Parts: sequence; C-alpha cells; structure tokens
Amino acid sequence: MYRERAAAGIGGAVVWESVAVGAAPARVLPDGCLDLLWSSRAGLLVAGPDRTAHLSVSVPGERWVGLRLPPGTGPAVVGVPADELRDRRAPLTDLWGRAAAELADRLAVAAEARPPGPSAGAAGAGPAVSLAAPADVVAPGRAAPVGAVLEAVAVARLRAAGGPDPLGAWVAARLAAGATVAATAAEVGLGARALHRRSQALFGYGPKTLARILRMRRALDLARAGTPLAEAAARTGYADQAHLTREVKDLAGVPPTHLLSARRG
Repeated sequence: MYRERAAAGIGGAVVWESVAVGAAPARVLPDGCLDLLWSSRAGLLVAGPDRTAHLSVSVPGERWVGLRLPPGTGPAVVGVPADELRDRRAPLTDLWGRAAAELADRLAVAAEARPPGPSAGAAGAGPAVSLAAPADVVAPGRAAPVGAVLEAVAVARLRAAGGPDPLGAWVAARLAAGATVAATAAEVGLGARALHRRSQALFGYGPKTLARILRMRRALDLARAGTPLAEAAARTGYADQAHLTREVKDLAGVPPTHLLSARRG
C-alpha cells in the first residue's frame, strides 16, 4: 500500500512512502512537481519534473520516502531552476554538496528509528491512501522519522529563499482549472515569451506542456472516481474520448484503460 499525507509548512506539498514488493517498474506519471526522495538503497535524490511517464525501478523491500513539492515550489527549495532537472533523477549531493551528506546521515538515523509500516509498490506508484492523521508522529526522546526530516529541511530552505515565486502557484492553479495559456498570460500581465521563460524555470517546461499534463491528470482523476472516459474527456476539454486516449498515450506511454485497470488491480 502506498501512503501519503499533506506536508506541514508547505502548501500543496505531500509526504509519501512506499515499499517495493517486486522488481517490476512502477509507472510515475508527469505532474509538474519536483520531489525530494530518500531510498533505502539509492540514498538521497531529487526527481525533476517529467515530460512523460518515468519508469521507476526498485528492488524488493526497497523503502522510498518522498516529499512532493507542488508545481512552482521546487526550485526555491532545491536551489536550481526546474528545467535543469527536467526528466532527471540526480543525487542530491550534486546540488547541495556537504549539506546533502549531512542530511543523509540524519536520514539514516531516522530510518533506523522508525521501521516502515506495511506498504507496497515502488517510488511514486500505487493508489494513494489519504491518512487521517500525519504518519510521522514523533514520541519524546525519539529521532524524527524520515518524512519529518525532509519536511523540516525543505521548510527551512524555502524560508531562507524568501518563499516560492508566487507566479508559480498562480499559473499552475489557472492552468489546472482549464484556463488557456493566452488567458493565463494576460491575467498575470506577461507576454507569451516572458511566461514561457518564467515557466521553464518554475515548472521545467513551458505553460502549454504544463497545461497538457494537468489536463490529463484532471481527466484521469474523474475516470478514477467513476466518470466514463467519454464524459471525462468532454468535461476536461478534449474533442472526444479518442483525443483523450491519444494524449494519455503520448504523456503516460499507455492508454487510459491500462492505467485504470492497473489502479483497480
């Protein structure tokens, strides 16, 4: 079982955890987000924003804990523009140097202090189960668990950077709601080229690509909630179900029926 909860101190961020039970790759769909990752095998990584689905490979028993930062927030935490990390999984030491090594030591202590609960899947995969209360509750005298350490470090870095660029949240929210790129640019008072340039740094790609990704995710969310695919396509602005299927195959690598059946399985 994949578990996630809202992160503390960063609006829209999510702490998630999974443990791999097999060696089959997990398909992680693009979402415009940037993740700080800790793996019991691979250590500390940063996952940049993907343009298409990423196939995450784990070994059985490998534990993953991640902090998923919402679109536009990651660059302020990580310290580099999002397009420098596009379609990449990079060791955090490449970006933070000694600070990442010290964080890895803290996480090693945290991982030993709190064994993982029952969970399944691979990094960023599997059905999301909303937790009623934060999973990372620290008892007096105990080390903070991995998710809480990632949260604390990210909150501190975000504060030191003066917070995220407010343009990121605004543009992502408007595009997620179905606004056109032209209308979004007009609302924020930017020309098309300026918005594209700012979006590259904030999201890892231009607003048109982000809009495609967010629209696909809206349609899939509707379908997972029981909406027929034809209706989900119409409600999210696709010409028809065939158009939705083409877009999902282009961005996710498989048709929506495959994703929905895998979710149910």
